[in-house]
Amino acid sequence: MSKEISHTTNYFDTFIEVAEDTKVSCGTIPKSKGGNKTVAECQYELLIKNPYKFTSDDIFFQVFAERNNLTEQEYGEARKNFFSKGQPCFRSSPLTKTYGFGVHSNSEGKVAIFGMETELYQKLQSDPKIKKIKAMRTSKK
Repeated sequence: MSKEISHTTNYFDTFIEVAEDTKVSCGTIPKSKGGNKTVAECQYELLIKNPYKFTSDDIFFQVFAERNNLTEQEYGEARKNFFSKGQPCFRSSPLTKTYGFGVHSNSEGKVAIFGMETELYQKLQSDPKIKKIKAMRTSKK
């Protein structure tokens, strides 16, 4: 018997700060390219409309499902398959690397985004009770 492995992108009580080498100075709304929504745009829309409603696993799977035109009936099996392999987390998301948003995961693992120019971003960044990690750099040092 093979044991099913499920990976996760969820963090708890953690703030993912923008990448050191981001080229923006404030949270910037991602735009569509060639008439199609980008991954960043899909993530942004879900997060901005639903702060602290979803986990990062929920966000990443929903974006995958939308981009692959899955029906809700296909979600159960597709989600199991999606998380049977490791998935990139918000540290590698264009929102944190390119568009100037930090991602906060609360104690339940639910996430919200904050532009790097906001007071809430600064407050989360200086909160000693929250673990801080940087988004991945876009370029190599």
